Amino acid sequence: MPELPEVHTTAQNLNKILPGLKIKDVWSDYFSDLYEGKQQVKNKKYFQRFKKDVVGAKVKRVLRRAKNVLIELSNGKTILIHMKMTGHLLYGRYLLRKNSPKVGKIPENWNKEIWIPDESKESPLWDPYNRFIHITFSFSNGESLVLSDVRKFAKVAIFDSDKIFEFNDLKKIGPEPLEESFKFLNFKRQVLKKPNGKIKQVLMDQEIIAGIGNIYSDEILWLVGVHPVSPVSKIPSEVLKKIFLAMKKVLKKGIDFGGDSTSDYRTPDGKRGSFQYHHRAYQKTGSDCSKPKCEGKISKIKIFGRSAHFCATHQKLFS
Repeated sequence: MPELPEVHTTAQNLNKILPGLKIKDVWSDYFSDLYEGKQQVKNKKYFQRFKKDVVGAKVKRVLRRAKNVLIELSNGKTILIHMKMTGHLLYGRYLLRKNSPKVGKIPENWNKEIWIPDESKESPLWDPYNRFIHITFSFSNGESLVLSDVRKFAKVAIFDSDKIFEFNDLKKIGPEPLEESFKFLNFKRQVLKKPNGKIKQVLMDQEIIAGIGNIYSDEILWLVGVHPVSPVSKIPSEVLKKIFLAMKKVLKKGIDFGGDSTSDYRTPDGKRGSFQYHHRAYQKTGSDCSKPKCEGKISKIKIFGRSAHFCATHQKLFS
């Protein structure tokens, strides 16, 4: 799942491109009876209202809140896109093809309607991970913003911009870890809301701190040498401060490398991020620990259904 650095990279890039563009049309094939009555575009009736709300509006700016991309419009509405497990947003010139023609590597029976990049086959937009397009926003300049989502888990919804703190998907989210105003005392107060929680799980709790997931929690705890199942209340204050500083360092590093493309994530121009080449713990199971003078190996355990990668030699268990 795209985490803070990936969503930040996406929103930051789109905010350089989309403001001032008018939305001419919206297309989707996300519809499912399982979402009847739900407040998102997979509900066909909701999509019809959604389309009326967005077509004709101009983009004012693109923001990020936790793992959500927020597209603020000129008509007082804001589009929310949560990319979930396998979604990512792409921007470029696209064509709608019907009746499933053979186009590049797209299977003949792929879909009744498919969107393909109106670009050369050398363009990153032709990356196989970029072909699972389930919603398309067509703009006044002839370009499109599309959501590629292989497992169709992503969520797209809309709300009144002045009610951002009332919208269900946003109102319970914790503070942003990279905001300058988020100091160590704020961090300590937040994590101690779950004193008996395992530190990895607490770092990933979106109501405690926004935007951290499986990848970056592993990397943060590896860097400071804390075992992921250590209860928060057992970790000394000076060690919590090291976790706080490492959190800011690792997340900024993720942004600097354009996010992590271990799996499906791609930047809006279709390219891979490169943070995956700098992992020290995440998905390094069985590898020698790269910490200087450490002779341990990276292990993997499950914590409430989620994988945790760590070095049992230098990551101390506080208990």
